[in-house]
Amino acid sequence: MTLADSRSHAALRAMPAVFVLIWSTGFIVARFAMPHAPPLTFLCWRYGLSVACFGAWIFWARAPWPVGRTQWLHLGLTGVLMHAAYLGGVWAAVKAGIGAGTVALLVGLQPVLTALWLSARTSSSHRTPAVTARQWVGLGLGLAGLILVVWRKLGVGEITPWNLCLALLALIGITAGTLYQKRFVTRCDVRTANTVQLLAALLVSLPFAWIESEPMRWNGSTVAALFWSVFGLTLGGSSLLYLLIQRGAATRVTSLLYLVPPTTALMAWVIFGEVLTAPMLLGMALTAIGVALVVASPARRTPV
Repeated sequence: MTLADSRSHAALRAMPAVFVLIWSTGFIVARFAMPHAPPLTFLCWRYGLSVACFGAWIFWARAPWPVGRTQWLHLGLTGVLMHAAYLGGVWAAVKAGIGAGTVALLVGLQPVLTALWLSARTSSSHRTPAVTARQWVGLGLGLAGLILVVWRKLGVGEITPWNLCLALLALIGITAGTLYQKRFVTRCDVRTANTVQLLAALLVSLPFAWIESEPMRWNGSTVAALFWSVFGLTLGGSSLLYLLIQRGAATRVTSLLYLVPPTTALMAWVIFGEVLTAPMLLGMALTAIGVALVVASPARRTPV
């Protein structure tokens, strides 16, 4: 193996850890930005600036665009699900009063939802199970650890029918988008693929942003949150998620999202001084073990 091959292999192995670290900052950014901006207006700024950055990168690198109208439609739909529905749901739910930990818990149910869907599809068609017994154990441990981590953040009266619906919209969006992309989107350049997805999310989100009455208040927190949202979360995190979905089975990829709430809790402890309790530390350990069981399971041919 050459030095270049070794570096490439190391980069591929590091992708999941880097993705979890970047994705976990999304809730921290929401805490900074939401007191100063309406959620969908902020996200439209994020989508638009991200498209401009990707556009410059594509022009400089002469990156190839997806081939065929069908692929553009598939990418557009995944963009609506994984950006407009997921991000719009999370940020609007936080704005509506639900805690970041509660949103993390609800969205953190995605691995279980994905596994249940895959299991139901393979059972109905009598094919080899897409989720092994070992992976089910890992998913269960991850869910138990996730609940321990965010349980103390479930405040009384925090959840309302409205913000719960928004959080569930985010959960359904990211789950359906991941499954749809794995099944229908063929391999293509991550920069042009992300651009198509973001353009679709922008078009869907603009009418909702237009009816928001709250003005965008520009200050240091808003600018910093927007800067990281564009360069860290979209250009970095979303691109890594796209690549991970291309390279791995859906259950293994979504199991990484179990690590997001514990990682967010650690970041909140460092940045905001939030207390880490013994049950939370135990939950982080259970989550890490659960994800290891899912990811380390032998690869199987899955329908998505």
